Amino acid sequence: MQFKARIAHAIVGALLTGTLLHSAPTYATELSAVETQQVNAQQAQALGLAVPYSAKVPTIESVLGYPAASRISSPAAIEAYFVKLAEQFPAQVKLNYYGKSWEGRNLYYVAISSAENMAAFANFQRGMQQLSAADKTSAQQANKLIAELPASVWLSYGVHGNEISSPEAAMLTAYHLLAAEDEQTASYLNNAVVFIDPVQNPDGRSRFVSRYYMTAGLEHSADRHSAEHNEPWPSGRSNHYLFDLNRDWIALTQPEISGQVEALLENMPLVFVDLHEMGGDSSYYFTPEADPYNPLITKKQRETLWYIGENNAQWFDERGYDYFTREIFDAFYPGYGASWPLYHGSISMTYEMASARGHVFRTKDGDILTYGDGVQRHFVASIATIEAVAQQRQQLLKNFWDYRTQGIDAGSDSKQRVYLFAGQKDPAGTQRLVGLLTRHGVQVQQAKEAFSACGVKYPAGSFWVDTAQPAHYMARTLLDKNIAMDDKFIAEQERLRANNLPDQIYDVTAWSLPLMFNLDYQTCSRVPRAENQLATEQLVKPGTVLNADAEVGYIVPWGDMNAGRFLTEALRAGLTVKRTDLAFTHKNKQRYPAGSLILTHAQNAHLTAAVQKIALSSGATVHGVDSSWVTDGPNFGSNNVKLVHAPNIVMLWDEPVSSLNAGHSRYVIEQQFGYPVTAMRAAQLSRADLSHYQVLILPSTYGSLSSALGENGEANVKKWVENGGVLITFGNATEWAVQSDLLNSALERVINENPQGHGSEKKVDGLLIKSKAEHMHYITPDAADPYWTAGVLTNLDVDLEHWLSAGVQPNLISVTVGNQIYRPLSIEHGRNIVSYSKDVLASGYLWEENQQQLAYKPYLMWQPRQRGMVISFTQEPTYRAYLDGLNLLLLNAIFGGAAHATPLR
Repeated sequence: MQFKARIAHAIVGALLTGTLLHSAPTYATELSAVETQQVNAQQAQALGLAVPYSAKVPTIESVLGYPAASRISSPAAIEAYFVKLAEQFPAQVKLNYYGKSWEGRNLYYVAISSAENMAAFANFQRGMQQLSAADKTSAQQANKLIAELPASVWLSYGVHGNEISSPEAAMLTAYHLLAAEDEQTASYLNNAVVFIDPVQNPDGRSRFVSRYYMTAGLEHSADRHSAEHNEPWPSGRSNHYLFDLNRDWIALTQPEISGQVEALLENMPLVFVDLHEMGGDSSYYFTPEADPYNPLITKKQRETLWYIGENNAQWFDERGYDYFTREIFDAFYPGYGASWPLYHGSISMTYEMASARGHVFRTKDGDILTYGDGVQRHFVASIATIEAVAQQRQQLLKNFWDYRTQGIDAGSDSKQRVYLFAGQKDPAGTQRLVGLLTRHGVQVQQAKEAFSACGVKYPAGSFWVDTAQPAHYMARTLLDKNIAMDDKFIAEQERLRANNLPDQIYDVTAWSLPLMFNLDYQTCSRVPRAENQLATEQLVKPGTVLNADAEVGYIVPWGDMNAGRFLTEALRAGLTVKRTDLAFTHKNKQRYPAGSLILTHAQNAHLTAAVQKIALSSGATVHGVDSSWVTDGPNFGSNNVKLVHAPNIVMLWDEPVSSLNAGHSRYVIEQQFGYPVTAMRAAQLSRADLSHYQVLILPSTYGSLSSALGENGEANVKKWVENGGVLITFGNATEWAVQSDLLNSALERVINENPQGHGSEKKVDGLLIKSKAEHMHYITPDAADPYWTAGVLTNLDVDLEHWLSAGVQPNLISVTVGNQIYRPLSIEHGRNIVSYSKDVLASGYLWEENQQQLAYKPYLMWQPRQRGMVISFTQEPTYRAYLDGLNLLLLNAIFGGAAHATPLR
């Protein structure tokens, strides 16, 4: 390689230290040929590569009006640059839009390669589809494709909107690939197609850029405590609904990720890189990852990750850039962008750059880190990775093919080859799971007729997943009940804890979709023999109305999200809806569960047309009835049948609320339930007249809710509850309800059977310590909190004799994170509606003492308060919006709670 030995610290950084543009960037007009040549010469120096650059390729400055890395570019500016490249170089650049963000910004990627490769781009896409379809493509055909196809690498930048340097590096990378006139860069493009997704999170980046420049003054501040380096709530990290998009690769709830997954499945890139930023006192991180590795990642994949990391290191060594590997950022949880492609046979990884989080940042060592430093290092890492991919073209293609064929063989040999879903208990959840699996690229079959498999009978319409398919590993990682961490890694974590050292578990250790959806399923070693068809990506199947011309009205059986969506649509349409607290049997001999909805012609004009429309969109099955006669259970006019008011919902917003939990919760209610939420800050909530609202939701917090609301806020909420309000708390907001005497529970300390009586005496009696175990026990505090858990799936038992559990299954699954364990409510104060099971752990790794202490402790508590009530979830039922199996509980809490409260009217 021919490069400059070491680039001066200020090569790109100097471009920005004296520059502050207060106004929005203006896009420059075309420069003259001489001016363009001068700018390109400067660009070559800034990029730090000793190569000639073509004057025909527009630089960032020539398009946006400011030098590269001299300003934190807005999403609009970045898009303008890529649009310009695509317009000017159509033979080499293909611009593809894959969606829009919640705030209407474009989501897109560009494909860049040689003119020859791009002329055959459609053939390339078809070839990768053929290579991925290892169940249909012969080995001979595959070998021909491996010999002919270019390699491919997908570079994704800026998934966290306040990780600012990588999108700028995306522009430099594209510029270099098009403008560099050396043989080496030409060989990259001859051997590889480079996909660039410049801004994965445009809403978050726009939020950061706008607010950052609002705080900037005459000179940029390097002080980490300055306003420039401390964002207001919510930070630019998350998208519009405040999701950490790098945790959405399992649920695919957000358009930024679901659209990208669709594009990835269309192009099947061989290598995927997610470029991030981390704390400003670090250096640069790249592959290989830390332990533990997901066991579904193959040895060959790990070897390739090591190869790419070594090649990156060579580039960094030549420039004197510090870096590290293997210490943090493991490859266990599949819900990251840098993990998801692995399970389709690609190679994927995370790169992390120390963040200036602005123009300049003073590190703890006293050095000045610049925005340009981050831009340049991400640029260098991008080019180094492209080089590794181009050099390994044929081997990467072969490895991809081998992974897909190996998956088919592994599935064929498995005793749990097939996952079967009858879907009768929860049709909505089953349909959503099937649609989601299909969107992940997993083949799902639907039976056209009844069949039997492994001794179990299944009705027509049932689904199954045969894991003997090219997407075997993706199916396994999403469906397996448990993915085990390496025994040596677990032993090391227990050793660390025994020495009072922090564990190294980075994120949740369980994520099985059937468990989180609370769906029954079976496995079988044999593929069913039944006529079938491929399932589609449809998440909601259109509903139906039975006996549509019913004379009295309609009943909607309660028990899944189809009925939940019907309820919210009906309320928003102004229909009068009743809800039964108890199960009943109608004259038509149909048994209807508790929670079922009743709509009558007597209380609703033009009901038939409205019900048919709502059933179609919600997915609900609606039963028309010609009589109101009930043979068992409450009649339509019973006191056990409540009118469901259309509640106004207000949610606490802004500090000290957890932006993630607030965003997840608002998304679930607004986008999954289809019902609006009003956000209100603590200062207003403390003094507002809340009588307009029937439901108040307090999401989890990261700071003191007592301080934020103050005595006036506490008194205001208490008075509102007592006057008929429904207060719902999530996670550690439940602690505030306890501290405010709204909930008669208590937080538990860790169990300590033999407290040591640590005191403040300066001279005490002698103590014999006979073993290391006694020593460790002695130094443990007497009043410590339970040990923190990163996140597991836990078993829950449901009290079915309460309206809050109407339509809910007797056993549920939830994610449990953290270390808060609450005492059960005593019977005179309320009810423990949902509690942890005796066998707490459903999936993942949970410390033994936590399992023991959690057993039988409350997950959901209900306490009446005069005319209103408090409903407290001790965890977050909306966690990452992928706990679909808990949605019915939340629907019951919101709409059942509002129906049972008696507000002053």
